[in-house]
Amino acid sequence: MRWWDIDPVLALERELFPDDAWSRGMFWSELAHARGPGATRRYVVAYEDDPQHGEGLVGYAGLAASGDLADVQTIAVARDQWGGGVGARLLTDLLQHATAFECGEVMLEVRVDNARAQKLYERFGFEPIGFRRGYYQPGNVDALVMRLTDPASTRDPMDPSSEPPESSTTPEPPAPPADGAEGNPTHG
Repeated sequence: MRWWDIDPVLALERELFPDDAWSRGMFWSELAHARGPGATRRYVVAYEDDPQHGEGLVGYAGLAASGDLADVQTIAVARDQWGGGVGARLLTDLLQHATAFECGEVMLEVRVDNARAQKLYERFGFEPIGFRRGYYQPGNVDALVMRLTDPASTRDPMDPSSEPPESSTTPEPPAPPADGAEGNPTHG
């Protein structure tokens, strides 16, 4: 992702996440850490060449790295592209960069009501490890926390010859915290 991608990214962001869309400043801040020798971020965009409408943004994704841990910050795919492999291509790119950043583990949060995204992450080997109550605001929606160990050995789910990872079960959500603590929102 480059600065000239921010306007179409913001349009898709607002369409998909109207209640908690990232601001222009948030994307600029992330991109400021995505270039140069000390880069700790990777943001990527996917465009589709539509003969009737020209080239259009169909998805974007971002990753932050710190030490040996990476965190998927966001993945978004235009609704008319769901199920077409765009999300898998974006996630593949992020995991390749997590490996380049020498991260041994990748974490992410995903809405508990987003089964489609959870299945994508499970196909890549992510496993559920817990919940964050009320993580997505203002809707007060819980986040499922997922982890992938050793992104360098992640199989390509787009390759039918790859063996699927062992199936995992989603843990039951914990009881709400007594103090009403909430997390910080990111997209999933």
